[in-house]
Order: sequence, then structure tokens, then C-alpha cells
Amino acid sequence: MNYNTKDIQKRVDRYISQFKEGYFSPLSMQARLTEEVGELAREINHRYGEKPKKSTEADKALEEELGDVLFVLTCFANSLNLDLSEAFEQSMSKIETRDKNRWTRKGKEGEKDDE
Repeated sequence: MNYNTKDIQKRVDRYISQFKEGYFSPLSMQARLTEEVGELAREINHRYGEKPKKSTEADKALEEELGDVLFVLTCFANSLNLDLSEAFEQSMSKIETRDKNRWTRKGKEGEKDDE
């Protein structure tokens, strides 16, 4: 199934709204996000870095770890009444403006990129 950010935010909110505790505080949410990003980093290090897993450790899918990060990030946004689509748009606009000449652009074969 394909979701847009509004669908993701609504689904997460429906899930969290079932519980009296609701969303965690911003500080707790930041801690959870840091934990999940750390788990993602650990998995990447095991797969692509110099630290292989112990034979007793199960492999986790990178998609699962990214999904966990996305879930917590969505909880964070929802708890602060932020729109992920708007946050993404603001970020991309900033990056596209600030970094437009930062990297070497791909050009057609035989063309110089700086022309």
C-alpha cells in the first residue's frame, strides 16, 4: 500500500488515540527518535561497516528500522500538531535553494556541467 504523509499521520493518530496515555512528551519523543535512529545505524554498521553481527543476533530488515524511525517521527509531528508535508516542503525548498550549486550536476555526455 502507498501512503502519503497525511495518510501516515492519520493512521498513527488513530492508533495512538486508542490509548489513555496518548503521545509522549516532546523530550521523551526525542529520546525515542534517538533510540530508533541508533538501531538503524547499528543495522547499517552490521551490513555495510566493519562490525559484523554476532552469530546469535538476528538480522533486522532496514525497512523495519526505517519504518520505526518514520513511526516515531510521525508521532513527534502529531504530538506537536505539525504537518509532515509542510515540514518536508520547507526543508526541500531550503535545500534546493541553499545547495543548488553545492554538488556536481549530472549533465549530458560530452557537455561541461558548469556551462
